[in-house]
Amino acid sequence: MQKHAPSKSRNAAASKASDGAALDAGLHLVSTPLGNARDITLRALDVLRDADLLVAEDTRSLRRLMNIHGIPLAGRRIMAYHDHSGDRDRKAVLEALRRDASVAYASEAGTPLVADPGYALVREVIGEGHRVLPVPGPSALIAALTVAGLPCDRFAFAGFPPSQRKARRRFLERLADVPGTLILYESPRRTGATLQDAADVLGVDRPAALCRELTKKFEEIRRDTLGALAESLADMPLKGEIVLLIGSHATPPDPANVEQALREALKTRKLRDAASDVASRYGLSRRDIYQLGIKIGD
Repeated sequence: MQKHAPSKSRNAAASKASDGAALDAGLHLVSTPLGNARDITLRALDVLRDADLLVAEDTRSLRRLMNIHGIPLAGRRIMAYHDHSGDRDRKAVLEALRRDASVAYASEAGTPLVADPGYALVREVIGEGHRVLPVPGPSALIAALTVAGLPCDRFAFAGFPPSQRKARRRFLERLADVPGTLILYESPRRTGATLQDAADVLGVDRPAALCRELTKKFEEIRRDTLGALAESLADMPLKGEIVLLIGSHATPPDPANVEQALREALKTRKLRDAASDVASRYGLSRRDIYQLGIKIGD
């Protein structure tokens, strides 16, 4: 997160609201900046200022953000809630809500629960009948989608792929037929391997974009085909947060190429496996390719 000194305007934003209204009781899910501390809404600042209890995936990040914007803790503590939190931490939040407290929860960056901790907590809060209130703001997947140059009218977010190659390829095969832009998060140390697997499974000609360190000093956006990205980044060490976006096939594949690929696959694989592989590679229906395989065998 970039460091900024508190300014008069930010301190003004953190001053008491003119109507003096208390913050509603409930769990407020506060979206926080991806990297640039100025990317935060006035409402988010209000919630962080007025909440009875502050909860964060990373307490240091939230404390730093509040300091940048001149929001005092005013005797409040920041409670940690992250991937390793258990029942005791959830119970502490629920106890506060039972007392009609206002609780603000923020992930380390971006929108809470989106490939971040908090789902189990929200389910229990809802189960007890407490309010859950969104405080919208930054989201890495939406930011990446808007600048990738790929269709935005239909998209699917699939989170982080598995770390193991075999599981990752199965994961990608299941996503081959998604009718729209596919969005993934990935670790920088696995990005090269994931790009290569995606090119192998989904097709080298699929349009794609790789967004790195969005809103930060070293922000980078690469747009190319999956094959070209996989080749250019194969041995390149990457750093920072990665969002990978994959478009659908720009044009239908040549039927002759599909049939030839299936014939080649059938030389070494059973029909079911060969059909699945070819269908995934070209973004086609597995059933249609399976039927084509039956015709080839007749």
